[in-house]
Amino acid sequence: MKTPSSPSPDPRDMDRREFLKRSARAGLAMGGAVALSYALYDPRGPGASSGEAETVSLPDFSVPGTSGRLSVATGDDRAKALRAALKALGGMEAFVRPGDRVLLKVNAAFATPPALSATTHPDLVKEATRLCLEAGAASVIVTDNPINDPSSCFTLTGIGKAAQEAGAKVALPKESFFRPVTVPGGRLIVEWPLLHEPFRGIHKLIGMAPVKDHQRSGASMTMKNWYGLLGGRRNIFHQDIHNIIKELALMVKPTLVILDGVVTMKTNGPTGGSLSDLEATRTLIASTDQVAADALGATLLGKTPADLPHILAAEAAGAGVSDYESLHPARVQAG
Repeated sequence: MKTPSSPSPDPRDMDRREFLKRSARAGLAMGGAVALSYALYDPRGPGASSGEAETVSLPDFSVPGTSGRLSVATGDDRAKALRAALKALGGMEAFVRPGDRVLLKVNAAFATPPALSATTHPDLVKEATRLCLEAGAASVIVTDNPINDPSSCFTLTGIGKAAQEAGAKVALPKESFFRPVTVPGGRLIVEWPLLHEPFRGIHKLIGMAPVKDHQRSGASMTMKNWYGLLGGRRNIFHQDIHNIIKELALMVKPTLVILDGVVTMKTNGPTGGSLSDLEATRTLIASTDQVAADALGATLLGKTPADLPHILAAEAAGAGVSDYESLHPARVQAG
């Protein structure tokens, strides 16, 4: 709240607010322009979508012989950084083989424009899709179960349009797409609704997330990104945020994770809302180890794994390693 002694508003701040307002109006106006694949899932609570459905589990999507790979690309262009990071790991063809059906799990949680860096950037979605198809993928599906209205989220973030322009299909959640899942040894994800339908017939899974501050967990990165696979009243897990992230890391064994720190949300995460929350950190991380990727991503927030209990918990549970330097990361400049 502004006090009588507060300085006059900075015209640049007013310009930013006007930019965001115009972006929001433009994005909502595009709502009918992107033909999305499925209807909105209306979460009604734990187990509401599963009924008497059989409990499911996710397969191990990792590629034999690729464990412990990590690369870091420096640059301002996300598409170029992704190509450089993947080239250092052997190229997308090291992970996606001809005929594979690939699922991209993005972060589309909020109905905000890409400039706010609260969601996966559409440039990364487009480039990842293109690289998968170039590697011979038979199909690419992009999915998430957003916090806000899914259609609005996929429209305003630009993810829906980018995916379709690159040749991917967008799978929005609906109630019938959820099946109950239990993480072995878990105490939180027990008979909980999982967005399972987009996984049917999938051979490879790539997680794509931005680096963000988070008011509860301290950071939102690749492991927290799997939260978007849960249905039900998942907000109750915020009371035990570090353990839910650990269980998510045990639930999902991806082919690859891509962590976008080209611009990092340093404050007011996970939603942000102002360009002043952001900092250009010019870093993109690609890895087969989600724990190592997040441990390295934490440095962009000025943090260490010791500052983020979920990283150490996931490591202790066997989901990966927090000592990312032990993986001898390849460091490259994006052209």
